[in-house]
Amino acid sequence: MKVKLVLDRNMRIIGTNEKGHETFFDTVPKVGGEDTAASPMQVMLQAMAACSFMDVVSILRKKRKTVTSLIVNIEGERAEEHPKVFTKATLKYELTSPDAALKDLERSIELSQDKFCGAAEMFRKSGCEVNWEATLKS
Repeated sequence: MKVKLVLDRNMRIIGTNEKGHETFFDTVPKVGGEDTAASPMQVMLQAMAACSFMDVVSILRKKRKTVTSLIVNIEGERAEEHPKVFTKATLKYELTSPDAALKDLERSIELSQDKFCGAAEMFRKSGCEVNWEATLKS
């Protein structure tokens, strides 16, 4: 896997993968950015949520459950001192499905978090506490 990052302007960065897909990064004006894109640390949280999100949808679909909507909100807490690593992250999954039970969602999240999601495991291996909550709407 290879990616390339290029300075666009000020602190705005464009990341490109081998297939040409772009990811934009920026930061707040007080440190030279324009606040036009997510910060690298926000993207890390998004990446962990997206990794698990895809696992959960895939597992639910393999169980032949209908995924009408899935929302994952994630809250991250960071260390006070530099380097300001994540110390705690909580993923809050909200599934809307006419035929899935809460236990289906919870089992899918458990499999994602305990077996499949490499991004969540990277957070845990760095010492970050990773928690989750599940809500089902029909």
